[in-house]
Amino acid sequence: MNFRPRVLMFGWEFPPVISGGLGVACLGLCKAMSPLADLKMIIPKSVPDFKIPNIDLIGLNTLTREQLKELFKIEQYVGYGSTHYISSGMQPYGSVGNDEFISQKFYNVYHEDVQPFEIDALYAGDVIKKAIEFSRISVQYGLKQNFDVIHAHDWMTFLPAMELKIKTGKPLVLHVHSTEYDRCGEGSKNWVYDLEKKAMEMADRVITVSRYTGYVCEKYYGIPEYKIKPVHNGVEAINKTIRKRRFDGKLVIFFGRITMQKGPEYFVEAARIVLQHHPDVMFVMAGSGDLHKPLIEKIARYKLGHKFFFPGFLNKQKLNDLLAVTDVYCMPSVSEPFGLSAVEAVQYGIPTIMSKTSGAGEVLSSALKIDFWDTQKLAQYIIASIDYKGLRDEMIEKSDTDLKDITWENTAKKVLSIYNEIIK
Repeated sequence: MNFRPRVLMFGWEFPPVISGGLGVACLGLCKAMSPLADLKMIIPKSVPDFKIPNIDLIGLNTLTREQLKELFKIEQYVGYGSTHYISSGMQPYGSVGNDEFISQKFYNVYHEDVQPFEIDALYAGDVIKKAIEFSRISVQYGLKQNFDVIHAHDWMTFLPAMELKIKTGKPLVLHVHSTEYDRCGEGSKNWVYDLEKKAMEMADRVITVSRYTGYVCEKYYGIPEYKIKPVHNGVEAINKTIRKRRFDGKLVIFFGRITMQKGPEYFVEAARIVLQHHPDVMFVMAGSGDLHKPLIEKIARYKLGHKFFFPGFLNKQKLNDLLAVTDVYCMPSVSEPFGLSAVEAVQYGIPTIMSKTSGAGEVLSSALKIDFWDTQKLAQYIIASIDYKGLRDEMIEKSDTDLKDITWENTAKKVLSIYNEIIK
């Protein structure tokens, strides 16, 4: 009889409460892991009637005041980090010294005004404070569970995972979908970077969503190679949405967070070049982020506002509707650990262009690859994908082969083998 590990997993976003690829990836992995392991997933916020077979999904927002008081009766949780709350959005974060981060306590658990963990926007306001609140409650919950291994997804969940490893001695697996280096570049030596580095040093294994991200962890965080286990994301099979095109000309799209990391400004500059050759092409930038308004203003200065659409964040159905009428997809990310959106575009048979610093490029031989800053090359590839049917057909044929191996079942089997390496 095969051993079924008991996994205590921590996630930050999870369908239907999602903001991007992290939630989609966590759902895909959990569903594929359910036949292989006993899985309890703790998240900040869940929808009570959202159930997944064979997965115990715990949203801290569903705990009552009485349940919280019961959690804190037995043991007072001493936090691990700094006393400083940094009021900011997703980026940039403030900085604290390493000695302060390691040695000072940043909160006591039990106090009279303890409330259920409720959160409207996962990434709005003081995200660090939200992560701390999540940690102090979920650790107390986790101490009352039976498990063989701890598995945490991205920095927002690393604090409780670290505390439980310290308190229980159980092995710790960190799943790195994105790093502070990806979001902020080499100068990102701040609170979140310190937390990521300390957690990776403490972990028994660090699963990265690509070899590229493994390289980032080794080079910029100093994590030894033996700890790092690249495991590519999977993708669920789809029934393609069928939509009739309501416009003439071609459609080129970008979707994702409109932030420096995703390279949206390079998409705009390439579009400007494309329109000199194909004035009938339309461009869509779906998503939101801090560069949203500046890019709209730039496009207005270029007098190209009539060529761009900004629909904001799209749910799955609306995104599928958009993909059904798209001719070319672009992902010019400065640093992209994986890039599930590229795989989703390939599923629709869309010619896909991505930066060389994208993890999905490791599994998509069909995609055309560029340096993220090379807007001239990006424009040339967009034009070629529009003009040359032979190129499009070849890319689509290759993509069918690529997709056969990009499954969550394959991902889950690799994760299970990593558990087996470290569970005594």
